[in-house]
Amino acid sequence: QVQVQESGGGLVQAGGSLKLSCTASGLTFDRRAVGWYRQAPGKEREAVSCISWSGHSTYYADSVKGRFTMSRDNAKNTLYLQMNSLKLEDTATYYCAEPRGDCAYYSGGAYHLNAPDVPYWGQGTQVTVSS
Repeated sequence: QVQVQESGGGLVQAGGSLKLSCTASGLTFDRRAVGWYRQAPGKEREAVSCISWSGHSTYYADSVKGRFTMSRDNAKNTLYLQMNSLKLEDTATYYCAEPRGDCAYYSGGAYHLNAPDVPYWGQGTQVTVSS
């Protein structure tokens, strides 16, 4: 049985930083495409970032490019999401997960994140950005 556990969320002022972590049991992140997702109140869940199965490529939603950095520590079986220059619109519950299939596709000269297609979700961690 796969279980993921996200942590590191909290309340932060706009412009501040947070670092989220994700651990898993029954799932090894190494050599798997895995991603971070978020869902704001009243909105659909969206992909924020993902890392390719090889770990050589990382993809980001346009809304977080240049501000968020996703990484993976295979030795610790842990994913991270470093979030800098946080904005009010980053307020959401954040999840990590292994998507079905590829996490990104190539079109029009650029990579784009696939919409979430995830067989299981953890509890998520709440990030609230205040003004």
